[in-house]
Amino acid sequence: MDSALEVARLAAQKGGDCIREGWDRVHDVQFKGAVDLLTETDLESQRIIVSEIRSAFPDHSILAEEEGLSEKKGYDLWIIDPLDGTTNFAHRFPFVCVSIAHLKDDVIDVGVIYNPMLNELFWAERGCGAYLNGRRIRVSEESDLRKSLIATGFPYDLESVRSEVIRRFENMLSSSQGIRRAGSAALDLAYVASGVLDGFWEQLLKPWDIAAGVLLVEEAGGRVSDFHGNSVDLFGGRTMASNGRIHGQMSARLSLGGEKERDAAASYGR
Repeated sequence: MDSALEVARLAAQKGGDCIREGWDRVHDVQFKGAVDLLTETDLESQRIIVSEIRSAFPDHSILAEEEGLSEKKGYDLWIIDPLDGTTNFAHRFPFVCVSIAHLKDDVIDVGVIYNPMLNELFWAERGCGAYLNGRRIRVSEESDLRKSLIATGFPYDLESVRSEVIRRFENMLSSSQGIRRAGSAALDLAYVASGVLDGFWEQLLKPWDIAAGVLLVEEAGGRVSDFHGNSVDLFGGRTMASNGRIHGQMSARLSLGGEKERDAAASYGR
């Protein structure tokens, strides 16, 4: 039987092929929310990925962005984002990816992120390190937030947390070398893992946005938590990742001093 890592890499590449093939088409763009897009390529990529996984592991459960959670079957769970960065895709901005994670007994043990437009295949297996196109990757060594390049994103449900998002952005903008907002949390985490970025934060994220990237960062020597430095919760909505050296500095600027948080991250019935 193929390993979970082998299946995840193959499925990610096949989903990526679908994204690449659909790149120059005129897309049927639908709206899941005011600014949350869905295209036919999201659905086709997901169909391909899910089919690949179910063919190899018919008894595993799957949580996919456009499908929800399949019937709970055991201790193996796949978390899939078939096209992270759909708005970028619809505008032909090449910051898009497939993100696939496998969890065993609620622990992420495999993570794969694939950007087909830049041919970047990131993967990690628990205890075995993180890789980009076969090359071992590590987080950066920067220890000063003022010299760090940080990434973030804005949630689709921005109105519910607008003041918090703006305050955090202003705090980080005045404390770092620069901020990038490119529209794919999964790729942001992959670039923290590879040392391109020194840190990342975002709120109102979903499990499929971060599951694979969490393992990549940890296996590359970095740290992932909530904004207060507590253990990251895939269902918790708030994620902060870094090379570990600037983690405390980031947390000090993202923790809003006693203000009641109003995150509306969805519950998935744990």
